Amino acid sequence: MNSEKWIDEELAHLREKSLERRLSVFGEAGGKIKIEGRTFLNFSSNDYLGLSRHPQVVSASRRYLESYGCGATASRLITGTLEPHAELERAIAALKGYGASLVFGSGFLANAGIIASLVGRSDHVFADKLVHASIIDGIALSRANLKRFRHNDPEHLESLLKECPRSGRKLVVTESVFSMDGDIAPLPEIISVAARYGAMTMVDEAHATGVFGPRGSGLIREYGLDDRVNVSMGTLSKALGGYGGFVACSPALRELLVNRARAFIYTTGLPPAVVGSAIGALAVIEKAGNPGAQLLGRAAVFRNRLQDADLNVLNSQSQIIPVLIGDNARALAVAQRLKSEGILAVAIRPPTVPEGTARLRLSLTLDHSEEDLEWAAREIAEACR
Repeated sequence: MNSEKWIDEELAHLREKSLERRLSVFGEAGGKIKIEGRTFLNFSSNDYLGLSRHPQVVSASRRYLESYGCGATASRLITGTLEPHAELERAIAALKGYGASLVFGSGFLANAGIIASLVGRSDHVFADKLVHASIIDGIALSRANLKRFRHNDPEHLESLLKECPRSGRKLVVTESVFSMDGDIAPLPEIISVAARYGAMTMVDEAHATGVFGPRGSGLIREYGLDDRVNVSMGTLSKALGGYGGFVACSPALRELLVNRARAFIYTTGLPPAVVGSAIGALAVIEKAGNPGAQLLGRAAVFRNRLQDADLNVLNSQSQIIPVLIGDNARALAVAQRLKSEGILAVAIRPPTVPEGTARLRLSLTLDHSEEDLEWAAREIAEACR
């Protein structure tokens, strides 16, 4: 069709810049998987604690499936709020140290729904330069005025807040653990700056939940900020090994979101089996005590091995360790070389990361043993050379 000729041109342009993406189909998920009978270390999975196939998590999911059926069958405000949804929301609120929580269909929907409910056309949002795309899209949906402060720079944030008009609400948004750089936000300083200027605060804890903080409660609680951060957002799809998003907040804010968040109101509730897997994952973490600490210990040793090989891991402080390469084509070549050796490390390129910063994003999980990581560090160093 002539009306679609532009699509071929767009795809050709992406190929020329080594930016074309294609779906790959895998037979299983997790940090260690088999492809055509061969075992691969998967460094591109967010299943940080190895819970996606944990027997207790799978059993919980099956139990809720058999008890409640395959789907919620309606939006949450109609008849789609089942007992498991309420049970999960109570567990999340308790873990996070907030008075209430609300579960969304995904992390993307949570960020879109929350931000558009808190601010509007006459309001102001101040977001870290490297926040997730879902946050930027949520701000766009809100039609609020956006100012982006330099990455992890509270002083620049303060300078922007000083210049902000007095009219309208103000919202400061950051992540606690950044998904592509693996570094940690200076949350106490950012929250203090926001408070001085009467701004609300929202922290995306997608990659901190389950790994950092007491019982995997995240960095907000580790820093003792749960009474100062208005919105603690997170996902069920990273360390918890399932699917969905959530917000922990005050009961009043929860009620506002129930009435205002279009990404919550106009979509079907999460299926019972998905909710059950999250409940099961939280129970496993509770029983294990602090599995995230073990993961972070392995990550620190692995990071040191890569640095000893003169690889640039940026300012990683978490289980996410980038290896900066720069050139898109070279990043793809390194990833392909590693795959031939039995390591899956997908090349991350613009627009996911800034131009000129193509990289391997190495995501460690408890499926990776200490011996696995020693071997992988050597192979990655060799491939980059």
